[in-house]
Amino acid sequence: MATQHSRIEQHPDIMELRTRYAQASARPIAQATEGLGLLTGLYLAISPWVVGFNTSTTLTVSNLVTGLALAILALGFGSAYERTYGMGWVAGVIGVWTIISPWVVSGAPTTAGVIVSNVITGAVAVLLSLVTATMARTERV
Repeated sequence: MATQHSRIEQHPDIMELRTRYAQASARPIAQATEGLGLLTGLYLAISPWVVGFNTSTTLTVSNLVTGLALAILALGFGSAYERTYGMGWVAGVIGVWTIISPWVVSGAPTTAGVIVSNVITGAVAVLLSLVTATMARTERV
């Protein structure tokens, strides 16, 4: 006896789900979170040159890569919230990595600017991750 699997596009509630996610992504808090996430990621990517710690090659590469990843993640929230909101926790992981990376990657940071920049940027990423997770949770209820 062969079983027939229905495609998700044929699910009777798909239109309602799409409408709910479209409404969630159109709310001002969601748009602000997406915008701040993008700006946080871009700042993290360029921070070695802004703050002036680009002599630490490993930390520079770490901030560049994680900053670009955070910016791309924020773009995903903005363009396809219904498919990416479940990855909001990744922004929190990137934030935590950003906070601890000066010590993990380069041993002891040479300037207070490195520490302050990474800790504040990481804390913002963690906060934005919590906001995204909260929005996702309230939309599922």
